[in-house]
Amino acid sequence: MSGIEAVYIFDEHNNLLLSHPFSLRPPPPLPLLNLYLTHAPSPPSLLFAHKSDSLLLLSPTTTDVPPLLVLEFLHRTTDSLREFLGSPLLPSRLEANYDLAAQILAELCDAGLVASTEPNALRDAVEVPSSLTRLLGGATPSLAPGGGGQGMGTAARMQGIGSGDRPGSRAQGQESAIPWRRSGVRHTSNELYVDLVEEVRAVFAPSGRALEAVVHGAVAFNCKVSGVPDLLLVLRTDAGGGDRGERVRRVMQRPVFHPCVRLARWKGQGELSFVPPDGRFVLAGYETDLLEGEEEVFGGGKVDLPADLEVMTGLGERGNEFEVRLVMNSRWRGTSGRASPVSAGSSQQSLSNALGRGGPRGLGAAGSLASLSTGSESKGPQLEDLKVVVPLPAAARKLPEIRASRGEAHFSPAESGVTWVIPGKVASQISSAVLRCTVVGQEDDSFGEAEGMLGSNGIKSTTYDYDEDDAGGYQDDGPAPAVKQLNEKIDSERRKAAGDALMPRSVNLSFSVKGWLASGLRVDSLTIDTKRSRGLGEGVKPYKGVKYLTASRGGVEVRC
Repeated sequence: MSGIEAVYIFDEHNNLLLSHPFSLRPPPPLPLLNLYLTHAPSPPSLLFAHKSDSLLLLSPTTTDVPPLLVLEFLHRTTDSLREFLGSPLLPSRLEANYDLAAQILAELCDAGLVASTEPNALRDAVEVPSSLTRLLGGATPSLAPGGGGQGMGTAARMQGIGSGDRPGSRAQGQESAIPWRRSGVRHTSNELYVDLVEEVRAVFAPSGRALEAVVHGAVAFNCKVSGVPDLLLVLRTDAGGGDRGERVRRVMQRPVFHPCVRLARWKGQGELSFVPPDGRFVLAGYETDLLEGEEEVFGGGKVDLPADLEVMTGLGERGNEFEVRLVMNSRWRGTSGRASPVSAGSSQQSLSNALGRGGPRGLGAAGSLASLSTGSESKGPQLEDLKVVVPLPAAARKLPEIRASRGEAHFSPAESGVTWVIPGKVASQISSAVLRCTVVGQEDDSFGEAEGMLGSNGIKSTTYDYDEDDAGGYQDDGPAPAVKQLNEKIDSERRKAAGDALMPRSVNLSFSVKGWLASGLRVDSLTIDTKRSRGLGEGVKPYKGVKYLTASRGGVEVRC
């Protein structure tokens, strides 16, 4: 029984661009689109949706199927279309390459069953138009000496097309024995690039205590090596006890791997042994809970980030001012422990030591290949721009006064928030910075609409009723002191309540640091097993490079 019955692709205006059925009678696309737009509670068939760039993909099914299967298939479909058509996915690109899109969908799914989703296998099977082949063949960086790994476009992802590795090699009896790697791969310059990228998400209480701190990491790879190389990637970390593999597995929690990774080697030694696909791919993904097992593993008890935020609200005479203090954390620049940044220079030294020992065990002379280069990161961690976003309640109308000791700050009424940006060069040279703002809600004179409220000048305005019959003498002392104190207390409470309604409830921090990983992971060695590799050639020493990047796109939240 087929699980995936059809794929319908619409543009941003809900116009049908492509319809590809996998079963005899799938549900028609237009009624399904209406069901998707109206969010029907009990549709006649299950409908799975995925948005990518400006395209909307819908896939119906009338049978019970695992939801993750169909959703992952839609994600693989957009990834495959992006491999061949380029990024971003635009309706015009799809309309100009209907034949190419039909071939891709036919290879991805056969009679409703998911078939081949690996990019390398699709490159062997999909016939690319000759004009596109010539264009990509002439622009592919891997075919030119010193091309490097800088290109991220379609040409870089489709390297090898038009250079003798023609599509359709399956039909010629040259099908690769490895599903994820093309057959007959040839590169003029052999290069290996590893990017360890992590994103930090953390939530802090008003007291500064971390409520949540999670790292989502990925090991991205770009392999431009001829033949069929057999690689071994060894990671290390200084956190916790136990042997190296155990420490790495403790840091890389809930890992997910590319099918090329040998799981037995990972479970045994904590090393990544694999035959890589050709080109760019994600080797592994993982999560790290920075608060889990602090005493045993991390030893710090605190989350080290490039900067800390302190928020004070209800300031000023009327209680309608707030202050955000950004304190640069001196610990992150090279102290011991899990969260300390690791400069590329230290990785270079560890790699040299590993290569001097003859490489990891079991590889012998294979470890004597070129050491891994760190490029521009040899200078140590580089802090990019810091951005602080202060969301404000809907009652906040304007900010007449915004004072930032460093950087630039502005208020956006559309987003109802204050954005404060400090350049990386400035942030790396200061110890702290302060942002202070005054918030105004409704019109200033609306304070005087109710009895006992304050006017625009801060003076209490009260309506009095006179009764001439009960009027006292001109020598009356006026209201008793107790009454005055009560009125002042009421005014103070009203003023505080009005100011609290305009104060922010949280502040978000964004940052980016090159050459540092929040989890403490780093590459110890990257080697090629020449005995198990095929077609590499004698004396070939691929160039190797590694980069570290930690970022947080508004993921650090400090509650007020």
